[in-house]
Amino acid sequence: MTKKELRKVFKERRSLLDSDQIVHLQSQLERKFLDMHLPDCRMVHSYIPLFQNNEPDPLPIIRQWKYRCPALQWCAPVSNPSNFTMLHLRIDEHTAYTKNAWGIQEPMTGETINIQSIDAAFVPLLAFDKNGQRVGYGKGFYDRFLSEAPREMLKIGLSFFSPVDGIDDIDFFDKKLDFCITPDQVYAF
Repeated sequence: MTKKELRKVFKERRSLLDSDQIVHLQSQLERKFLDMHLPDCRMVHSYIPLFQNNEPDPLPIIRQWKYRCPALQWCAPVSNPSNFTMLHLRIDEHTAYTKNAWGIQEPMTGETINIQSIDAAFVPLLAFDKNGQRVGYGKGFYDRFLSEAPREMLKIGLSFFSPVDGIDDIDFFDKKLDFCITPDQVYAF
């Protein structure tokens, strides 16, 4: 299937999940993360989920990681729709947020984090394949971010669903994930 086809299919699959299923699937993602042996990191980038789209929430996983690695800090993106780039702002429990043009929460203030300082990133996705390729929302923000990020930065996806066999229209600029956590398994690529 193409990215466009997969977006449609997986948006529909997510929309059919009820709140009890989401709570259950989210807790399974968190348990699977506990089985992972990731290096200590100082800065992790993460998307802020669109709960109305039943998107997996990376924040509980980041809290677990911070428990293991107390020095861990978190940054979140602020998107620039004119050039499809992102600024990365450090956030904490006092950060105030505003919604962007797509209804995504973004930090209003915070220290700007140099992309070269980011050790790991939770990358949003609708679907992924057995080779670690992902289908995002189609704007290219994360593809640009990942192409500028350090090669050694860990790229982690979260999905309530298993991978598809393949994505028909992978481009040369698409960046593979290093891991994708699902309720049943952690996939390493």
